[in-house]
Formats: sequence, structure tokens, C-alpha cells
Amino acid sequence: MSISLQQLKYFIEVAKVGSINQAAEQLYITQPSLSKAIKDIETEVGLSLFRRSSRGISLTADGTEFLGYARQVVEQTDLLEARWLDKKPSRKLCADPTLRFCRQCFCQYGQKNRSSRHFRVRIHLA
Repeated sequence: MSISLQQLKYFIEVAKVGSINQAAEQLYITQPSLSKAIKDIETEVGLSLFRRSSRGISLTADGTEFLGYARQVVEQTDLLEARWLDKKPSRKLCADPTLRFCRQCFCQYGQKNRSSRHFRVRIHLA
């Protein structure tokens, strides 16, 4: 078994809203289906990624780390689809603080390409 892109999107939404019920509503799927998808991810990686309580669901330390990687995979997939399936401009730079990109390199890239209408920066806060 492996983790699907759809499961990663589900995981990200649950982490974002902090509730499986609310996430299921927003994703237009049933709560049991979403619960199973999350449980399947946890089984696959062999870790508890969420802390469950009567007040909702929150990320464990492992879950927080996993979320960073899940976001990167989904973001990179979106970029790949936009570039190769939609044939849109390819001048994009994706950065995640967990990657510890060199600030100087990022700034140089931004200065060099700031006049380009295709230069985009996305910031995701965890």
C-alpha cells in the first residue's frame, strides 16, 4: 500500500480545520471515509499523526513534520500539472522554511526576476 495524493490533500485539510467532521463537509466526503483515509496514512507510516480528543483533533510532533512534507508534495504536484498539463509559464520558486533555503540566493532570484510577470511567491503558514 502507498499514500495517495488524495490522502495527502485530506490530511492537509484535517490539519487545517482541526476537525474530521468539518474537513469531511468541506471535502464533500463522508466522515467515516475521511477517518479511514487518515487512519490508513497513520498505518502506512507507522506513527500517530493526530492527537484525538473530545475537543477535536490536533497534530502530534510527527504529524507537524509530516504536514510540511505533505504540503511540499501537493505544491510540487500542482506546479507540475500547471507547467506540463496547462502549459503555463514555468518561472516559479517554491520555498518552505523547513528546507532552509539560502536567504541570499532567494533574494538574488527575486531581484533578478522581479520585473517578470511570471514571478510568484506563495507562503504557507503551519
